[in-house]
Amino acid sequence: MNRKTYHFFCLLFVFCFHTLIQAQEHPKLILTKQGVEAIRAKLGTVPLFDASLSKIKDEVDAEIATGIHMPIPKDYSGGYTHERHKKNFLILQKSGVLFQILDDEKYAVYVRDVLMSYAEMYPTLPVHPKERSYARGKLFWQCLNDSNWLVYTSQAYDCIYDWLSKKERKKLEKDLFKPFADFISKGNPQFFNRVHNHSTWGNVALGMIALVMDDDQLLNRALYGLKVDNLSEDMKDNDGGFIKTKDQKIGFFGNLDEPFSPDGYYTEGPYYQRYAMYPFLIFGQALHNAKPELKIFEYNDGVLLKSVETLLNLTDADGEFFPINDGQKGMSYYSRELVTAVDIAYHFGGENAQLLSIAEKQDRVVLNDAGLSIAIGIKEGRSEPFLKKTVNLLDGSDGTEGGIGILRKDDMELIFKYAAQGLSHGHYDKLSFSVFEKGDEVLQDYGLARFVNIEQKGGGNYLKENTTWAKQTIAHNTLVQNETSHFQGKYEIGSKNHSVLHFFDTSDENLQLISAKEKNAYPGTEMHRTFALIMDNDYEKPYILDILKISSETNNQYDLPFYFLGQVMEVNFDYEVPKTLGQLGAANGYQHLWLEGKGQPKSKNTKLSWLNNQKFYSITMAANLQDELLFARIGANDPSFNLRRDPALIVRRKDISNTVFVSVIESHGSYSPVSEFAVNASSSVAALQVVLDTVDFTAVEIESEKGNTKLLIVSNVNASKEQKHELEIENNKYNWTGPYYFGQLKK
Repeated sequence: MNRKTYHFFCLLFVFCFHTLIQAQEHPKLILTKQGVEAIRAKLGTVPLFDASLSKIKDEVDAEIATGIHMPIPKDYSGGYTHERHKKNFLILQKSGVLFQILDDEKYAVYVRDVLMSYAEMYPTLPVHPKERSYARGKLFWQCLNDSNWLVYTSQAYDCIYDWLSKKERKKLEKDLFKPFADFISKGNPQFFNRVHNHSTWGNVALGMIALVMDDDQLLNRALYGLKVDNLSEDMKDNDGGFIKTKDQKIGFFGNLDEPFSPDGYYTEGPYYQRYAMYPFLIFGQALHNAKPELKIFEYNDGVLLKSVETLLNLTDADGEFFPINDGQKGMSYYSRELVTAVDIAYHFGGENAQLLSIAEKQDRVVLNDAGLSIAIGIKEGRSEPFLKKTVNLLDGSDGTEGGIGILRKDDMELIFKYAAQGLSHGHYDKLSFSVFEKGDEVLQDYGLARFVNIEQKGGGNYLKENTTWAKQTIAHNTLVQNETSHFQGKYEIGSKNHSVLHFFDTSDENLQLISAKEKNAYPGTEMHRTFALIMDNDYEKPYILDILKISSETNNQYDLPFYFLGQVMEVNFDYEVPKTLGQLGAANGYQHLWLEGKGQPKSKNTKLSWLNNQKFYSITMAANLQDELLFARIGANDPSFNLRRDPALIVRRKDISNTVFVSVIESHGSYSPVSEFAVNASSSVAALQVVLDTVDFTAVEIESEKGNTKLLIVSNVNASKEQKHELEIENNKYNWTGPYYFGQLKK
């Protein structure tokens, strides 16, 4: 062997040996050896990190003291066995991290002993006895929760991997981790091979344990999906089936590509974006550490990190996520998923100082180098306020499937939904909206019908009313035609369609507009809705102008509900209250509405005022004298009291094809129960009317109580910013460029 050949083989040996050592070095998922050393060096000097560490140590120590609990699985979510195994995986993950940071073997012993107990139990377990899920787990009633378990326990296993003996690792992998990974993937392709937050958890569960075990075959399955040529009908899920087939992208990359738009909006909505962010980002961190060549945080223009700031923009003033689609009210950026997301986005995303202010409110960090990084930033005083913006978030993988518009001015927030269906968690409510003021709901979106993890309510699962009420169109603030839901309430139709943006303009912060069209919810009918958030000196606060134009090939009945929250103060129309309550309709959500009152307009304007959270609100509507005005309340056909008893005012317009609904929504004044003073309790809108409605243009006048009249003209066809328009209204000519005109009415 010549010298050159000898040197070549020496270098090859060194490279292979280094690669082998690097591949086997643990921890390498959310912690690295270098990261652990940096954390240990900073202990006692970074207050937020130290406080987070102390709190978790106390929690884990208390749990270890109670012993190991391994009940045979039998319950739905909320039940003892479900919550016990959930607590186990959360404590295991924290124990592993404590072992690495504190170098105290008691935490490694606990992780090992619990995992060994699972290794004894798992081979004996049948599928879970509860049969509701389309993909039953073993530890839990659905594979989703089994995947949660594996995502967290993988981290614990990684933290004690080098501490364990080779014999112990072999047993855990042979009897627990590999069978577990095969069960949630090969055993449940209907769960694993699709684009959905469920599958994201499944893909990440396999990916995390694959990285710990250095199993490239398993990692490949996690990243690119399980290869299945044929899927039978019984492999479809409860929502009609949208499992990915062999010619479609699946696995982690499929779930990263399809649900996220270029703006970082996740098509299922913010509640499920929050839920999915943990596996997306924790696996992103693990891939960054263990497979840096994938450059995961640069993938798709950095969409993973971008999505965190997008998600924060989908919260109200209290940090609670807007309840779009299946969203539970009250879920917020204080959740553990968002603590992880904010820390990772800060650490790997260029240290955006605005994220520090969110972390300060969360008042805790994750125990890894990302958490340390953000805690140091706060200690050094680099925090800046997170500025929530008026924003139009596009939906769809290429940003062409509608979107979510959020208009913000002072304390007012309007959320306009013209998005894609949102997969199985989507609701049938195109062009719906909701309004918030300072974190309080003014006009609400119902959200989901579910009591998450409350066993008494359907085992903590979705209630049947989620389908019969919450998903139906009448449950939202949008148009219902002939008492039927959009797309007939059918997923296979709704999933193929989305609304289309007409224009979005925020060039003037005192006049923000968004406009979109929907042509497929009802065949032969086009809905075109425009919202303007307007700051005008004649009004105390910004007000909302809502223009909903309907064009149809046939005469129909149109219902437009407004789900207001609070106590009715005043109306300007007469109505009759029935002596006996009856339901408003027979199906499509109408069966869940009580009819509490019925009237008709007495003038060209209909007005409703109410009080909520010591603030007054009013809706002023341009009326047809033939309109029916229906007071309704949720709760009919609900013997188990699964639905909230919230009120609504529904405007019904019958036997008409083309029409326009126009409304102004105001917040005004206040009431103090201490001083018992009411201030500015009345609406500032004196008159509202449609002065022109053609195929090309719709024009609306708004007159204030101070006598000033403003005119908004919307170009219904040409929304180009460069298009010049000329229009004559009541012998006055209006000239403008762009999709709308707004100004003083000419007289």
